[in-house]
Amino acid sequence: MIYTVTFNPALDYVISVDHFTPGKINRTVSENMICGGKGINVSALLANLGYESTALGFVAGFTGAEIEKRAKELGFASDFIHVKKGMSRINVKMKSDEETEINGMGPDIQQEDVDALFEKLDGLKEGDVLVLSGSIPSMISHHIYEEIMKRLEDRGVRMVVDAEKDLLLDVLPLKPFLIKPNNHELGQMFGRKLKTEDEIIECAKELQDRGAVNVLVSMAGDGALLVAEDGHIYKEGVCRGTVKNSVGAGDSMVAGFLAGYLEKGDYEYALKLGTASGGATAFSYGIGTKELIMELLGQLQ
Repeated sequence: MIYTVTFNPALDYVISVDHFTPGKINRTVSENMICGGKGINVSALLANLGYESTALGFVAGFTGAEIEKRAKELGFASDFIHVKKGMSRINVKMKSDEETEINGMGPDIQQEDVDALFEKLDGLKEGDVLVLSGSIPSMISHHIYEEIMKRLEDRGVRMVVDAEKDLLLDVLPLKPFLIKPNNHELGQMFGRKLKTEDEIIECAKELQDRGAVNVLVSMAGDGALLVAEDGHIYKEGVCRGTVKNSVGAGDSMVAGFLAGYLEKGDYEYALKLGTASGGATAFSYGIGTKELIMELLGQLQ
């Protein structure tokens, strides 16, 4: 079974406003409500590809209930911890002459809630996959990724980590199966701007030397590359299409890569399916469908 963890899931209220003017009444010309959260995006893409997963994390209030309802509609199971205080976030994403975001705080997560999550994670067994992705709410220990991975160490659980800088660097000694920085995040980890593919490969290999089993680097319009545990460097270009949405594309790449690897145990195929999955979401107003993923995968064969 695949499990995803989203510590602070949200409802993203995505609106469009023609020429937003502060201090005035502004009316939307389009609006949509979607589930937000990197782990949720991974579960949604996996469901589109026919893979079961269970989404874990924390929810609260009427917004939390709506997140659970929408997860079911998206085709995956959830087993969230219900926090007593506060409510799950509503994030406002406004598209106008400039894009503006207002992100909510999320529920008041207590140690008892964290302990309840640990109890659920204790049920994972050999062969399971756990995806840890996204930021950590301020009321939770900044080291929770490490705590979870140490708790599951030597269980035969494949760990996937998609997080920024220190969150990612701190877990490398625990040998995550897959990490997925983008090229800009990779450069930030080393305090430099990476200008060439060779520099990207050099830094990815350094992360592998520090413990990561596989390092998947997304490079936007320059495609993606994988420094794999078998010693090979796999490269893939980009799919052809019109970009409509960047939210969730990286998460979709992670999900597609996982699905491809679990299907064939082949890193080259996994990278292709990951690339097609990321492209399908980028070319859609939501998470990419299986039909579009398969169409884009055909471009890469």
